[in-house]
Amino acid sequence: MLEELSIRNFAIIDHLDVEFSKGMTVLTGETGAGKSIIIDAVGLLAGGRGSVHFIRTGADKAVIQGSFSFPKHGVTYRVLDELGIDHEDGTVILQREIYKSGRNVCRVNGMLVNTTTLKRIGETAVDIHGQNEHQELMQPEKHLGMLDEFADGKVAELRTTYEELYQNYQHLDHLVREKHDNEQEWAQRLDMLRFQVKEIGEADLKSGEEESLTTERDRLDNFQKINDSLQESYLALAGEDTPGAVDIVGQAMSSLQSIADFDPAFRELSNSVEAAYYGLQDAEGDISNQIDLLEWDDERLNDIEKRLELISELKRKYGDTEAEILDYYHKIQVELAGMEESNSTDEDLDAELTTAKSKALTVARQLSQERQSAAKRLETDIHHQLADLYMAKTVFEVRFNPNHQKLTATGIDDVEFWLQTNPGEEMRPLAKTASGGELSRIMLALKTIFSHAQGVTSIIFDEVDTGVSGRVAQAIAEKISDIAAGSQVLVITHLPQVAAMADHHYFIAKTIVGKRTETSLTRLEMADRPAEIARMSAGTQVTKLALEHAQELLDMAEQVKQKQGQST
Repeated sequence: MLEELSIRNFAIIDHLDVEFSKGMTVLTGETGAGKSIIIDAVGLLAGGRGSVHFIRTGADKAVIQGSFSFPKHGVTYRVLDELGIDHEDGTVILQREIYKSGRNVCRVNGMLVNTTTLKRIGETAVDIHGQNEHQELMQPEKHLGMLDEFADGKVAELRTTYEELYQNYQHLDHLVREKHDNEQEWAQRLDMLRFQVKEIGEADLKSGEEESLTTERDRLDNFQKINDSLQESYLALAGEDTPGAVDIVGQAMSSLQSIADFDPAFRELSNSVEAAYYGLQDAEGDISNQIDLLEWDDERLNDIEKRLELISELKRKYGDTEAEILDYYHKIQVELAGMEESNSTDEDLDAELTTAKSKALTVARQLSQERQSAAKRLETDIHHQLADLYMAKTVFEVRFNPNHQKLTATGIDDVEFWLQTNPGEEMRPLAKTASGGELSRIMLALKTIFSHAQGVTSIIFDEVDTGVSGRVAQAIAEKISDIAAGSQVLVITHLPQVAAMADHHYFIAKTIVGKRTETSLTRLEMADRPAEIARMSAGTQVTKLALEHAQELLDMAEQVKQKQGQST
């Protein structure tokens, strides 16, 4: 569950720190006070899409942090273990920073993660249910996903197996189409790759080889000049008929050594000349060694020129450097191996495709059967829930339109929810039948069912009670309270009946502070709640009668919760 939430510089919120508890918590306040902004902040912690527009005017960044705890063997901890994120103390802290530059920084227990990872963790921690889910309910293409979400592990297991088989089928189908449609291009590409792999492979190119060969060629090209220079240098240092530089400097060194003890300045001069003498001696030896190593090899020069010409040709074709050529070589090796692996006869490849389709189709049919069984259970559960929400006469059906031979990414099933809201009427697609109030109740029924199966410990309802009133509003309030018995539930509501059922109540207000709009959050004690519930019922002018009615709602809510506690 969400235990603490901290918000800084987010929309009209300057700073906000709030603690949440188990059970049902409602957030009420006037329109525009910032109720939904708090839910938006939680949504960002769960990996929702961020925007620089969330940053409060004048601030450099928005910072949101939430502290969560979960059941000992909860799915969130399993995900954290897979990701290698520590959670030894049982607390999970999600943090997100959004900068003006658009950069997002996400952390989980102090460890930097990307938004994809944050979303993966957040989906196990928080389930936000708002008006957008009503829109999903109106999109038939989303209904299959809702059914799979409800179904047990057998459907998830079969779907995983099917997806693997379907990917293999798609891969083979792509190869067959590519070969059939582009037979000539395929053969040309195959021949070209074989030639290129052979040409580069036979060249046996080494990284840095060109530079080394160029240096060696330059030495051979300038052999005479190098030899003459080394000989002249050696004679200048070693001498022949007359003393060389080494002997002359040696004489200077001996002379200075004889007076070195008379003055520190002489000692310094002596040391300098001594160092020069030994340095020239070393140079004389090195030059002599280089002269001994010099060797003219005309054949070697020809070999180097040919090799450099080959490397130049390879660079012209495949890359500007040896490294780029070798990278390209490894890339086309992989491509060639893949093409040769699939370069069986058309008949063999067609046979592979037929087998792959048959395997995928078999699992798709098993998956369809399991889905149909799950659909029956879902229909029964939905009818039970709708009866509690004053829709007992409503008939809910999950209809299948299986494409028995056509494989899709989700199988062979085309699923849509159908509805009959009144006896005697025709069954119609839910998307073309349900009113706003009916959608709210159907979605709440689904959420009630899903909450028991999903294991999500924090569920947020953002104004899901739109379009209802009276006894239906009371039924929705009781249904949300029932969900809160097993999960922490946060609710934004305008209905006094829903607010009265809460275990905890926060009032959100918008005030002007120094020409700036700020949102504040106040926890209402039991003595303060009647006034807020009365305001929700009566508006700005709260009468004595409105207060009495609000207290009556609170008393009734307490009785309902006691009955719920006795039945669990």
